[in-house]
Amino acid sequence: MTRKQKRFLRRIIIALVLFAFVMASDLILKYTTNNYPNGLSSIIDNKYGFVLTFALYFIIYVYIGHDVLRKSAINISHGQVFDESFLMAIATLGAFGLGIYTGIKDGNPEGFDEACAVLLFYQVGEWFQSYAVHKSRNDISSLMDIRPEFANIKTSEGLKMVNPNEVKIDDVIVVKPGERIPLDGIIISGASSLDTKALTGEALPRDVSINDSVLSGSVNISSVLEIKVTKEYHDSTVAKILDLVENASNAKSHSEAFITRFARYYTPIVVFLALALAIIPATISGILGNGFTYTLWIYRALSFLVVSCPCALVISVPLSFFAGLGGASKNGVLIKGSIHLEQFNKANIFVFDKTGTITKGNFKITRVYPEEKRDEILKYASLAEGMSNHPIAKSIRDEYGLDINNSYNINDIQGKGIKALGEHLILCGNHKLMEDYNIEYDKHSFIGTTVYVAVDNKYLGYILIEDEIKEEAKNTIEYLNSIGARTIMLTGDNEAIANYVAKSIGIKEVKSSLLPGDKVMMASKILEEKKDNELLCFVGDGINDAPVLMRSDIGIAMGGVGSDAAIEASDIVLMHDSLKSIKTAKAIAKKTMRIVYENIVFAILVKVAILILSAFGITNMWAAVFGDVGVATLCILNAMRCNTKELKE
Repeated sequence: MTRKQKRFLRRIIIALVLFAFVMASDLILKYTTNNYPNGLSSIIDNKYGFVLTFALYFIIYVYIGHDVLRKSAINISHGQVFDESFLMAIATLGAFGLGIYTGIKDGNPEGFDEACAVLLFYQVGEWFQSYAVHKSRNDISSLMDIRPEFANIKTSEGLKMVNPNEVKIDDVIVVKPGERIPLDGIIISGASSLDTKALTGEALPRDVSINDSVLSGSVNISSVLEIKVTKEYHDSTVAKILDLVENASNAKSHSEAFITRFARYYTPIVVFLALALAIIPATISGILGNGFTYTLWIYRALSFLVVSCPCALVISVPLSFFAGLGGASKNGVLIKGSIHLEQFNKANIFVFDKTGTITKGNFKITRVYPEEKRDEILKYASLAEGMSNHPIAKSIRDEYGLDINNSYNINDIQGKGIKALGEHLILCGNHKLMEDYNIEYDKHSFIGTTVYVAVDNKYLGYILIEDEIKEEAKNTIEYLNSIGARTIMLTGDNEAIANYVAKSIGIKEVKSSLLPGDKVMMASKILEEKKDNELLCFVGDGINDAPVLMRSDIGIAMGGVGSDAAIEASDIVLMHDSLKSIKTAKAIAKKTMRIVYENIVFAILVKVAILILSAFGITNMWAAVFGDVGVATLCILNAMRCNTKELKE
C-alpha cells in the first residue's frame, strides 16, 4: 500500500467514524427519547434547528469529498461535464439542498445523512479501485525493478561507475555479487549463478561461465563477472521489456473501448432522464389536481442519478484487464495490451514453427558417414558453416572442435545450403544443392536433417543431425486439441522429419519444406481461408519468424527474452522457453474475460432494477448507494481475482 493510499484510507476511516457517530446520535435522540422528535435538529429549539444536523453532515461531506467536488469543478471548466464526479456532486449537493428545503418547510430535514453517505461510500469504492490497480500494477511494475541504475566499466585506471546509457558495445563491465547486470553481453571472465526471476519468473538460479551470453536485468548471485557488452542500453533486453511494460495498457480491448464510448453517451442521457423525472411527473400531478409534488420527485431523481453512475462498468472492466495483465506477467507471460488478451481468449487456430519452438533447437550430430572420413567431412563442413549462426552450423563446428582459419568466400543459397569458395569449392547442404550441381550422392531419408558435403564437385559424405522434441510439447498440443483448436506446423524440414515430429506430439496439419518466405505466404493463405469466428495465433522462436508473427492475428514469441525481433514483432512474449506457458496464458485470458462479462451483466442487472425501483419510489437513496458504490466495490473485488495465483497451472 502506498503512502497516498494510507492517507486516503485514514481519511475514510475518520470520516466513517464521524459519520457513524453523528448518525447514531441522531437516531438515538429520535427514537429513544421523547424530547428530541427530530433527532439532532431538535437540540436547537427553533425552526432552524436543522442547521445543526446539516452542518455536522456537511463538514464530514466536505472533509471526505472535497477532491471529488474539486475534480468536478475542474472538469466542468474544461468542458468535460458529464462524468462520475459530476453525477456524484450534483446528486449529493441536490440531496443537501432538498434537506434544507424540507428543514425550512417542516423542521424535519430529509436527505443529509444519505447525501453524506453517497459521497463517503463513493470514496470507499475509489479506495478499493486504487488498491486493486496498485496490486495489479505491482506485478507488472515489478519488472520495472530490473532497470539498472549504474554500470561499472573496466578501465586502465580501475573501475568507473557510469550511467548504463554511456556504455558502448565491446566495453567490458564488471558485475559484483548482488548487483544487477546492466547490459546484455558475453562473459569473458568468471563463473557465477544468476537470478533471472524478474525476466522469466523462473525461481531456480542459472549457472553461467566464460562465453555464456547474459541478459540485462539478471542479478549476479555468487561471484564477480567480467562481461563484454554486445548491445547498447537502448537495444538491451531490459530496455525492450521496460518499453513493452510501460506501453502494455495503451492497446485497449474492444470491451474497454465499448465501455468508454458507452459512458460518453450514457452519462448525459441519464442526467436528462433524471431532470425529466424530477419535473414531468410532479407537473402532471399538479395539473391533475393532486398537488405539485416536486420534493418527492426531485428526491427520486437524485436517487436515480446516484444509481445510474457508470462507475462499476467504467472502473471494473479496465481493471479486470489490467489485473489479467498483472497475473500474466506474474506467470512469465508479457502481453502487449488488453486487446491481445481478449483476442487470445478467442484464438482457435494455432500455427507453430518447429525448430526452437516445438523442438529444442539444440541439434546433435548422431552420425557421420563414411566413418573413416569423419574428420575430413567435419572439417570441410565447418569451413562452409564457419560464418553461420544457424543451430545446425553451430552443432557441426562444436562437433569438429578445432579452430579454423577461415579464408573462404561464403555464399548462402537460401533453402539449400552453403557454397564456400577458397582453396577448394565446398558444397554443404541438402539434396537440392547436390542436384543443382549435378553431384552424384547417396540419398538417404533418415528422420533428421541430412547435410551432404561435396568438395571440388566430388561427393564426400553426409552428416546426420537430429533435433530433440521439447518434453512439454505433446501435453500442450493435446490441450489445444482438447479445446477444439486447429493445430498446424510450418517447417523448412523435409516431409519425413515434419511428419515424424507432428505425429509424435499430435499436431493435425503439417506444411514442410518451406523457405522463410513460404511461411509468410502459408500463414497469409490460412488467414484468408479462415472463418470470421476464427483467430490465428502463430507461435515462433522470435528470431527468424518476425514476418509471420506480425502477419498473424496474434503473434507469440517463445523464449523471446533475448530476442529483439520477439519483443518488437509479437503480441505476446513467453518469458519461459516453454510451451506450457500457452496453456497458462489461455487460462489467464479465459478467466479475465469471464470476470469482465460477470461484472458487466451483474452491474447492468442490479442498476436497471434499482433505477426502476427508484423511479417508482419503492427504494430510497440508500438503495441507490448500494446500486452505485456497492456494485462498483463488488465488481472491483471480483476484478482482483484476475490477479491471483490460481491462474497458474
